[in-house]
Amino acid sequence: MNTTRPPHRLHLPAGSAARGPYAVDVDPARAGWTYGALRVLDLPPGGTHEFETGVCEWVVLPLSGRGTVRADGEDFELAGRSSVFEGVSDFAYVPADSRVQIASGAGGRFALAGARCERRLPARYGPAPEVPVETRGSGNRARQVRNFAAAGVFPCDRLIAVEVITPGGNWSSYPPHKHDEHRPGEESVLEEIYYYEVAGPPHGYAYQRVSPSRPGGAELLAEVRTGDAVLVPDGWHGPSIAQPGHDLYYLNVMAGPGPEREWRIRFHPDHTEGYQ
Repeated sequence: MNTTRPPHRLHLPAGSAARGPYAVDVDPARAGWTYGALRVLDLPPGGTHEFETGVCEWVVLPLSGRGTVRADGEDFELAGRSSVFEGVSDFAYVPADSRVQIASGAGGRFALAGARCERRLPARYGPAPEVPVETRGSGNRARQVRNFAAAGVFPCDRLIAVEVITPGGNWSSYPPHKHDEHRPGEESVLEEIYYYEVAGPPHGYAYQRVSPSRPGGAELLAEVRTGDAVLVPDGWHGPSIAQPGHDLYYLNVMAGPGPEREWRIRFHPDHTEGYQ
């Protein structure tokens, strides 16, 4: 993994990672790593988009609006949601080496969470009622985690993806944690992408911290806004801090080289005392 990238390469402000039809387009080559990918697609009413999955598996997740995903000769109708702050959404998994069409009669914004993979799994539908939702932390560290494509929840080859809602004024991704070393049973190596949306009145923002876990490792303190993304190739990440009055949403996309698809993390030893 590249641990020497400057801070401006870790923080991708809205629009800076746009390419072609995508408002955000981060593939492994553009990120400077091996596995994780993220695209964000805006479709106007009646719009359609086709793409080749290539060597990656993808989950198509409505951020707002609804649509139909066609892959491997199957159609998956996604009821979607009005916004990421409304609740969980259904989604579609599409495998590598496929041609995919996304169509939306009413228009919508879709996240495509991807990972370079080795196995070609079947295209599948993920129903919203089956998405496990948990509250993590307590007090001003409480947040809601939607484990729609978490390890052990929804079958993928390499991809792990979850959504987090942090109430305004709260901290999440806390205590700071990392997953950049292979320690069997303790820590797994995972590249990670954060994608953010901020609720409430205009001009809302949040803060994201990434600190080094090794000499020359990733380091960032960024003010993030709707449409921004942050790359975490290594290092301690957290907290993610929501501005009071502005709930914070982020999508976490993770993938790595481990022999098992698992999310194992190590908390920063300086920030765990008294944490519940």
